[in-house]
Amino acid sequence: MNSQQVTAQNNLDESIEKSINKILLQLTLEEKVAMCHAQSKFSTPGVPRLGIPEIWMSDGPHGVRGEINWDDWGYAGWTNDSITAFPALTCLAATFNPKLSKKYGVNVGEEARYRKKDVLLGPGVNIYRTPLNGRNFEYMGEDPYLSSKMVVPYIQGVQSNGVAACIKHYVLNNQEHWRDHINVEVSDRALHEIYLPAFKAAVQEGKVWSLMSAYNQYKGQYCSHNEKLNKILKEDWKFDGALITDWGATHNTKEAALYGLDIEMGTGTDGLTISTKNAYDYYYLANPFLELLKKGEIEESYLNDKVRRILRLMYRTTMNKNRQFGKANNQEHLDVAREIATEGIVLLKNENSFFPINDTKKITIAVIGENATRSMTIGGGSSELKAKNEISPLEGLKARYKNANIIHAMGYESGPSVYAKVLPATLDAEKLKKEAIEVASKADLVLFFGGLNKSHHQDCEGGDRQSYGLPFGQNELINEITNVNQNTSVILVSGNAVEMPWHNKVKAIMQTWYLGSEAGNAIADIISGDVNPSGKLPFSFPKKLEDNAAHSFGEISYPGDSINQIYKEGILVGYRWHDTKKIKPLFAFGEGLSYSSFKISEVKVNKKTFSKNDIIKVTCQVTNTGKYYGSEVVQIYVGKPKSKVNRAIKELKGFQKVFINKGNSKNIEITIKSSDLAFYDESISDWNIENGNYEIHVGNASNNIVSKLKIEVE
Repeated sequence: MNSQQVTAQNNLDESIEKSINKILLQLTLEEKVAMCHAQSKFSTPGVPRLGIPEIWMSDGPHGVRGEINWDDWGYAGWTNDSITAFPALTCLAATFNPKLSKKYGVNVGEEARYRKKDVLLGPGVNIYRTPLNGRNFEYMGEDPYLSSKMVVPYIQGVQSNGVAACIKHYVLNNQEHWRDHINVEVSDRALHEIYLPAFKAAVQEGKVWSLMSAYNQYKGQYCSHNEKLNKILKEDWKFDGALITDWGATHNTKEAALYGLDIEMGTGTDGLTISTKNAYDYYYLANPFLELLKKGEIEESYLNDKVRRILRLMYRTTMNKNRQFGKANNQEHLDVAREIATEGIVLLKNENSFFPINDTKKITIAVIGENATRSMTIGGGSSELKAKNEISPLEGLKARYKNANIIHAMGYESGPSVYAKVLPATLDAEKLKKEAIEVASKADLVLFFGGLNKSHHQDCEGGDRQSYGLPFGQNELINEITNVNQNTSVILVSGNAVEMPWHNKVKAIMQTWYLGSEAGNAIADIISGDVNPSGKLPFSFPKKLEDNAAHSFGEISYPGDSINQIYKEGILVGYRWHDTKKIKPLFAFGEGLSYSSFKISEVKVNKKTFSKNDIIKVTCQVTNTGKYYGSEVVQIYVGKPKSKVNRAIKELKGFQKVFINKGNSKNIEITIKSSDLAFYDESISDWNIENGNYEIHVGNASNNIVSKLKIEVE
């Protein structure tokens, strides 16, 4: 914002605070307490006699969830609550494009506003610690810097509509197994360097208006009312919004009152997410809270702080008279969803230029796999969507390849997606496999659409994956297909890394995520070459599960002993672990191919010695040396040799996506603050910049560094 905009915003904020002070004087104790807890599954009450409206929330963050019943988890059966499904956040992270993140936020925020929602429950920025986490597809990968840079514009985009983003899940909810109670033990350094940065950026840079707590415990206290986490959030970071509990994550009235919980949702009378008559009156922050206030056991100032934050949230959303009306299911939203999807698809292997596939030849293409036709907007838990339209990969390919003979076989079946249980497949598995092999043998090339789906124990809330390999016999099926047709590619649909024992047998591998309404069109855009792939992996693909840091330390590290869990790998998460321990991944963080080729040259830094307040400027030239228009992501990592503390070999500190025509070059500059080279020093409980030599690594993937520069910080 410019100086005039800052002044106008400050005046508005001051006016709102004066209004809040007046309202607080008019509210009764009972009315204030009522504002601190739910009145239905997704709303909190207003104060009708004063004209204070309700707050309405909706699950997100990939789109606005279908309308839920007032008092249970059933769908309300509305006919006008279908929406645009945007790609999952793993796909957004893979774009490495903050400008696209802003577009995403603006458009999904418009849909939330059209549906009259005040709070969109997302985005999620929990760190990808294990490939078994069922909810990784909702998050932005393993690197805190990437997550931080991508989440801020998303928040700003959503909130430009007068809809609050709700950053989640604060904090350490990095698995679904035992999420409702597991006590996470983690070093202060890992907490501040790995797990908190994206939340901090959301609060301090994104100015997020609301935040959702995690289910799990930290230091023996639940995250919904955790003394240390509340201090970090509201004192250290100066968060001025409302802390909303995850549904059913409150456990203690006094702790909730004292340690920062502002709005309690989903509890029910027994601490679970079920309801009985008048259940909402018996929430921890309802009648039990009121009784403690009346007895003088809790000072009213704690209640007033909560109500002040809730009213502030209201003035920014439902009481904001200047917000627009929103839009839904328009062509612009579909175009943005398609753009994000195409930029996020990652080409991992492309032997002998298997892709792109020429659309002028009359070839036979075998499309095999359940994921070629399966809906991926339903299922997955709270992020499931009621999409107005969803183009399947098979539909997208048929629409694009008019000259080709496309033949399809299901190959395998997984059963329908339902929450919290696995429903068995009903078709004959051997027959499906036999049909697929026969179809493959008749084709010029095979596109195998496999991976995971949004069912329980896959990419779904409420449970983790039970193995690293592909389910439903896919590995065996891929092997048998390659025996009859060596011209085979695998297109993975998932939000997680998977084991690939068939890696050397297939010609090409593409990671396509859950892409939403325009999935099939976006995949066809990439396969045909209409769009040059430019996505980069936001997390590492280990060759085997034991190569992942969390799993290398045994069960106490993941999933824990059912009571406690110790993050023994500390700061060495993802590529930090692979680099430092010299464990080669199958595919590395930041990796992703293009149909073109790029050269990064003339890498320079603005000077050799920097003070702790300086800006480090790295410049380079990027040349498109290939045959296609495309884009490259220049990635800058920084390492500290001979550090006095244990460090990763290198850490991402800057990136820039650059679009270049074939044969052309562009000069780019990436800036890094010297202060961003600090580590969290547990001896002083604060950040500390170490003097001495640092190495700047410049490349286009964490495992492809083309230039190293040395600098000194003094």
